[in-house]
Amino acid sequence: MAIRVTKKCCLFSTLGVLVVAAALTVTLVLVLRDDEEISETYHFTASPIAVRLEEQPDHRYVLSIHRGDDVLQKITFDHDFTDDSEIETFPKGMRLFGNGHNVEIRELEDSAGFAYLSVSRTLRKGQLGSDQLHLQGTHGPDQAPLHWYGGPEQMEQYYPVEQLRFDDYAYITKELHSAAIIERYWVSTAGVFVYVDKEVPLFIDQDEQVLRLTAKKELPYYTYDDEFVFNYRIGVAGDAREAHQRAIERVLNQPVDIPDERMVRHPIWSTWVRYRRPISQQTVIDFAREINTNGFKNAQLDVDDLWEVCYGSLTFNTITFPNVTEMTETLREMGFRVTLWVHPFINKNCDPWYTEALSKGYLVKSHNETIGYNTKWWNSGENEASYINFNNPDAVEWYRRRLRELQDLGIDNFKFDAGETSWAPEDPDIDGTKALLPSSQTVNFVRMCAAFGGMIEVRTGWGTQDLPVFVRMLDFDTRWGWNNGLRSLVPTLLQMNLNGYPFVLPDMIGGNVYNDDILTKELFIRWLQASVFMPSIQYSKTPWDIDEETVTISKKFTVLHETYADYIIQRMRLAVSHGIPVNPPLWWLDPTDKIAQTINDEYLLGEDIVVAPVLTEFAVARDVYLPKGTWRDGNTGRVHEGGRWIYNYTAPMDTLPYFVSATFQAN
Repeated sequence: MAIRVTKKCCLFSTLGVLVVAAALTVTLVLVLRDDEEISETYHFTASPIAVRLEEQPDHRYVLSIHRGDDVLQKITFDHDFTDDSEIETFPKGMRLFGNGHNVEIRELEDSAGFAYLSVSRTLRKGQLGSDQLHLQGTHGPDQAPLHWYGGPEQMEQYYPVEQLRFDDYAYITKELHSAAIIERYWVSTAGVFVYVDKEVPLFIDQDEQVLRLTAKKELPYYTYDDEFVFNYRIGVAGDAREAHQRAIERVLNQPVDIPDERMVRHPIWSTWVRYRRPISQQTVIDFAREINTNGFKNAQLDVDDLWEVCYGSLTFNTITFPNVTEMTETLREMGFRVTLWVHPFINKNCDPWYTEALSKGYLVKSHNETIGYNTKWWNSGENEASYINFNNPDAVEWYRRRLRELQDLGIDNFKFDAGETSWAPEDPDIDGTKALLPSSQTVNFVRMCAAFGGMIEVRTGWGTQDLPVFVRMLDFDTRWGWNNGLRSLVPTLLQMNLNGYPFVLPDMIGGNVYNDDILTKELFIRWLQASVFMPSIQYSKTPWDIDEETVTISKKFTVLHETYADYIIQRMRLAVSHGIPVNPPLWWLDPTDKIAQTINDEYLLGEDIVVAPVLTEFAVARDVYLPKGTWRDGNTGRVHEGGRWIYNYTAPMDTLPYFVSATFQAN
């Protein structure tokens, strides 16, 4: 039998003597392990939260989080702790130990509206820790179903995210599935968030029942040390909005400033979809003239792929760009700023730059001698390129100096592509804190990019929410539907905002028109409408490539975006000061609204505009759900009370359904 403490207390044992602080009540229970399982409950003092750890018949343990009789969350420690395992209490928590595992549940913070705790253990190489976060359940007085938000950015970005599926998924930034933002953060409608520490070599599995968090020393993580940590933190607040705000303050960071305002007010224009590669100086100037002739404004014109001598040279091809300074001066006279598409790769045939980088140790090398410096990206063959090592400060300075030389030619700034960890050779041999490898490559790349100021754009991030830069959605395909098409646009916007990245740059209007994709007039216009109330809009395929009506409709919605630019900037500043998403989900206005919790084809701009774009081919009407509040139709002026549906809202191709709060006053 065993002695256990069933209430929060201070416990010391010396020579078999139990000593308890006199002011606390303690119940001593004799536990016969053959007849019953053991359990322990820890009560927070200021918060009405209790945490219960209970043995199951199979010797696994379940950690459950309670608010009164309401079970907010269950986590199963998926490990056989055997029948001689023990629970031990201490002043700020409790400890479960047995069969080589020692799991500590510790109070981190306790206030009237918030409870914060950690679950931690240290593991040896060869061990693994695996905890199951239960995704299903009910909560609250009306037993509302549980829903989840957060997790990795995905090509098929479903929302809420319990619909996603993963199998032994290494949790690093990667090009596969467009997982360029991969924060270790999930938040539920029960007001519970979970954040896995950056030092954990994390893999996830997910089905309709559980999200399994597994820590193990396997590739792609650094595998050459003997111990590693499995730590995660749990925050419990009154609802999902409050929980997210607490997470912003404690684990997700918030931006220190806003990016370039002109990129908010006016469209970005890119040569990519219209011209592909290669491009030329004359092409760029002609494109700018067309933009002006058709009466559109600009934030900047981005010179995309291929302007270099070779990939990685960061040197203009003088045949296609005979006088770059003359080009940039001409564009400036026409009212354009100029940005340049750049990337972190050097192809092996790009000499003398490749040889220089190799000889100076500026490239990522694998621990595997067979792999060496070899990698592949979309503009190289297999093993025909290398990835610059941004964990090497000398390599960073070398890369940065070459970019500054381009700015001396009149280039204003850069569109930084790639940067995900997965582009490096497998098992990279690089410097940096071992527990943060290999994803620290992404961090150092993005922070190098951000040093060029708020006019840049990047497409990846890991703990870089503090940077005042636009983060672009990865390339969308030119199609309707969920599979990386238009239907994925709003869920991706919500996903990025709820991961702490509010300065979202949606992909180009109409997508990238890859392979056999066909950009129809309808798809182009609906894509533009869906983007209007996002922080920025970006053209590449142009409206005048389609027809005059498309030009007229595109001007209408480009002007609508500009009309609300001041409000977008205001909301950006609130993201800086308070960590509030620029484009929250509908439930942000009422976290208890069970309908709003699952709406994935509408979004908010701030807390005053509901946007319900038409995302289905051939549709000329849609149902619109309005959250709590009083709303004025942006098209008709009619006033509606929220918390209800508007069925069969008429929306022909020139109409975007949107609603403005009746209390909204434009600056």
